This record gives sequence, structure tokens and C-alpha cells, in this order.
Amino acid sequence: MENSLGEVHSTIKTSGKTGWRKLLSFIGPAYLVSVGYMDPGNWATDIAGGSQFGYKLIWVLLMSNLIALLLQSLSARLGIVRGLDLAQASRNAYPRWANYPLFALAQIAIIACDLAEVIGMAIGLQLLFGLPLIFGISITIFDTILLMFLLNKGMRTMESFIVSMVFIVGLSFLAEMFIVQPNFHEVMKGFEPSFLSGNSLYIAIGIIGATVMPHNLYLHSSLVQTRKIERTPEGIQESLKFNLIDTSVALNLAFLVNAAILILSAAAFFKNGFHQVAEIQDAHKLLQNIFGSLAPALFAIALIAAGQSSTVTGTLAGQIVMEGHLNLRIQPWIRRLLTRLMAIIPAFFTILYFGEGALGGLLVLSQVVLSLQLGFAVIPLIHFNSDKKLMGQFAIKLWVKILAWLSAAIIVTLNIKLIFEEVSTWIKVSDNNWWIFIFVLPVILGTIFLLLYVSFHPLISRGQTETFNAPHGQALEISDLEGVVYSNIGIPVDFSIHDKNTIRNALIQGGKNAKYYLIHIVETAGATYHGEKVLDFETKSDFDNLQKYKLNLEKLGYEADVLIGYGRTAKAISRLVRVNNVDLLVMAAHGHKGLKDIIFGTTLDSVRHKVKIPVLIVR
Repeated sequence: MENSLGEVHSTIKTSGKTGWRKLLSFIGPAYLVSVGYMDPGNWATDIAGGSQFGYKLIWVLLMSNLIALLLQSLSARLGIVRGLDLAQASRNAYPRWANYPLFALAQIAIIACDLAEVIGMAIGLQLLFGLPLIFGISITIFDTILLMFLLNKGMRTMESFIVSMVFIVGLSFLAEMFIVQPNFHEVMKGFEPSFLSGNSLYIAIGIIGATVMPHNLYLHSSLVQTRKIERTPEGIQESLKFNLIDTSVALNLAFLVNAAILILSAAAFFKNGFHQVAEIQDAHKLLQNIFGSLAPALFAIALIAAGQSSTVTGTLAGQIVMEGHLNLRIQPWIRRLLTRLMAIIPAFFTILYFGEGALGGLLVLSQVVLSLQLGFAVIPLIHFNSDKKLMGQFAIKLWVKILAWLSAAIIVTLNIKLIFEEVSTWIKVSDNNWWIFIFVLPVILGTIFLLLYVSFHPLISRGQTETFNAPHGQALEISDLEGVVYSNIGIPVDFSIHDKNTIRNALIQGGKNAKYYLIHIVETAGATYHGEKVLDFETKSDFDNLQKYKLNLEKLGYEADVLIGYGRTAKAISRLVRVNNVDLLVMAAHGHKGLKDIIFGTTLDSVRHKVKIPVLIVR
């Protein structure tokens, strides 16, 4: 099984340290996870809950935090004990057909989370520079560069960046709460559970989705594996202890920040009769008591910081989900770009058709979507941690199992209640509701079937041995191997200093029994449009140079011929290889990388993917 986040797997050493140094070596993963609990989506649900219902939904926030603390500790336990992230464990436990919709649902959750970051970033830019939201949303597509920079700097640098960016968020809101001095008697009454229905249920579901974020369960199970621990019972137990401390501190700090936002929203808006405030743009007014006229700018910086840090963690979760469920690895910047584009499209649509004022509602909706996906991550997580055959002595105890299943039941029940109420409302208010029965209900029924399958399949197949789907297959038995003889060897040349070394390596491969094809591609504008009919100076000069190489090889006793192609280099080389039955290609690496690859292209990689023969790369 390939390591989760292989580029940073076990890169942080924990051995040889004691006391605080030991604890500090484990600090980090939970703080990256806690970023998701302080992103613009949380701000939107907290502000909406506080402005509409005062302090009444604080108990939902506390319940969500306790559930998150339990589930995140289970996620860390899975990664530490099994050395698998949640997506990898799901691929091993469930058949392939089930992993495709599980991946799709996890990806939808990541897109919903990213949507919150897009809107938050755009609002932050608007507060700072007065930039229209639609332009701010467009700019967010370029944050891919920041992610690539952080990944190249290592996991510790990324953790330090994210923690420092979020610090300003928590400090600002916690300080404001003490200065405003809300009615703490009423705040305490908000911890009493109350009946949820209608809009209060909708906001509560959003708070749960914004707090117990499904992609964080995938992320945490992978991030804990960046620590290199001793794979002994004692070493694993020690790692579990320190990660529980890390998780408890980070998530409780996140709870305090979210509680502060909800309390401030209740004090500033609900108490003054502003009961429908869900616009995050107005929330900067909560900071005016501390910073005065600087409040919008500082609030915007905090908003951008939270959004950017959440974007980084969301991208890592996307990599984990794709590689785990589908065993598919693509370039991180491509995956990041696709996720961001899928988040930008609904934001664009909302602004164009409903106006900028509708973005607050879209933010809350994105968090509801997160909650609806939770069951598909939580239920497998509980199954995996409960399996004594696979977890051994580290399987969770009965009381933990009861709390975990109770948490899952609360989440699923609230989601089903919300869906039932929403669909019932649609049917009542819609004159032509045929589309609900044709499109909506089949999707709901299919989702329920998948949830039931995910819930009961591990119980039915528990006696079976878990299969590990190795990403690159199993190692083959290697015995005596016959020698490989190449008869026709192609040598692309460009009349540079690299040619001599390329030709020398080619001659070593085939000796004097092979035939050598000296290949050159003419890339002039005339050659691109006219092909073989072109008779410009460059073509004639290139042909003469090829003839010189040919004569030199023939004098040394080798059989050689010249081949000239025209137009696009990779396509022309692959065509000449195919037509002349070349069975080995020897090419020189061009030597440039990065920006030059974008400007000049990457011929070698393109050729390697177009031909079906071995390619020897010579540097």
C-alpha cells in the first residue's frame, strides 16, 4: 500500500525527545485540521445563527465540537495504528463500485468547502480594496501558486504558516467578546438543548457541517502519518496520547473562536432587532469596538488568512481522497485548479443571477452540503476503529463505540429530517413538481441505499480477510532473463553539444549489429504548414548536418540512415518511429525546467507518451 501523502510521510522525527520537546514534535496535524473550523463557512453559519436565534444555538455549536473531537481522535487513531488514511481504508473494505460514489461525495464536500473559501477571499478583497465580488472570485484561481510553494517547503513550514495565519482570527474575536461583555446568564441558557425545525434546523445543520467537516476526517488520518514513530505497542500508545492532546487543544480553541463569533453576532444584531443578518460583509462591525475605522481592513485580512489556510488543507484532503478511493494520482496543481473552478462556477452563477447579496445564503448552503456528506465518512470510520481483527489492542472501547454511533445517529437523523422538510416544502410551493419525482427522489433513494450499504457491509464481510489494493500491483518473480536485442535504434538530434553523448549511448545499446536512424525535426513556420514541400535554408542545412553524422558513423563501421520530420516535434518523432519500425529511442534531456518547460515545451515527456517502445533518456 502506497503511503498517504507520500511526499511528506514520516518526515518529522519524534524519537530521541522527551517532555515538552516530545509533545511539540507531535503538535501540528490537529491545528491544520482546526483551520477548517475557523474558515469563512463557519463565520457565515455562526453569524446567521446568532443574528436569527440569539444564543439559542450555542448548544448545537458545543455538541458539534464534542462530536468533532471524538471523530477527529478516531481519525488520528486509524492513521497511527493502521498506517492508512480513511480513503485508503475504505478502498480496502468496500468493493470498487462503492468507492466511486464515496469519492464523488467526498469531492463534493471538498468543493463545498472550497466554495466558502472562494467567497470569503472575495469578500476580504472587497473590504480591503473595494474590488467587486465577481472580480475577487476570479482572482482566487491564482492561489494554486501559494500551495505549490508551501508543499515544496515541507510539512513544518506549512503548519507554521497556517497556524500563524489563523492566529489573528482567534485573537481578534476572543478579545472582542471580553470587551463587549454580553449577558453571560443568557449565554449559559443557550447551552440548554432546544427543539430544532424549519430555519433553526437548517442553520443547525450548517453549524454541524461547518464544524464536523467530512474532509477533515480524511485529512487528519493522513497528517498524523507525517510523524515518524516507533511501530511498537508502546510507541503507538505514546503517539495516540500526544495526538489526543494535540486534537483536544486545537479543537477547543476553535470552539472558543466560533462561540465568540456567534455570541458577538447575537449581541450586536439579534439584540438590536437585526434578525436576518447572514452577510459576512457586515461582520466586520463586530470588531469596531477594538480597532475603530481599521476594523474592515483587519477583518478582511483575517478573512483572507482563514480562507487561504483552509484552501491549503482542502487541497491536501482532495489529494488524499483521490489517491485513496480511486488509486489515482495527478499533478497537485491540476487537481487544485479543477477543484477551484468547480467552486467558482456556482459563485459566479449566484452573483450573475441573484446578485451579490445572495452569497451569504450560498455560504450557509455550502456548509449544509458538508453535513449531508458526513455519514458517508463517519460510519466507515467507526467501523474501522471498532474492528479488533485489524486494530488489535487499539480497537476502541465499548463506551467510545456507543458515543461514536450516537454521534453518527444524531448527524444522520438531523440530515434526514432536513431533507424531508425541504422536499415537502418544494412539493407544496411548486405548481409543476414533476421534476422532484423524476430527478430529486431517485437521487435521494440512491443515496439512502449507499448509506445503508456502507453501514452494514463491514458487518456482513467481517469474517473475510481484508485485501490491500497495492497501487502499483504486486512484485513479480524474477528468474533468468533473456538478453534484449535492438535492431532499429532511433536517435533524435538537434546539432547541439548533447548529440555526441546521445549517439555514444545509442551505439552502446545496439553495437554494430543494429541500424541507427538519425532523426531531426524541422520546426520552422514553413515546415509546419508545408511539411515535406518546404525547401527553406534551415531544412537544407539540417539535412546536410544529418549526412555528416551518417558518414561519421559509417566510417566507424555502423549502419546509419537519416530521417527528417516536419512541424510539431513530438508528433513528428512518434510518426517516424512508427513508420520505420524503430524498437528503441535514445534521446537527450533538454536540461531546462520550470518556466522554460511552459515556454519551450517538454518534448521528451510528450514523445514518451506517444510511442510504445522503450525510451532511453541521456543527460
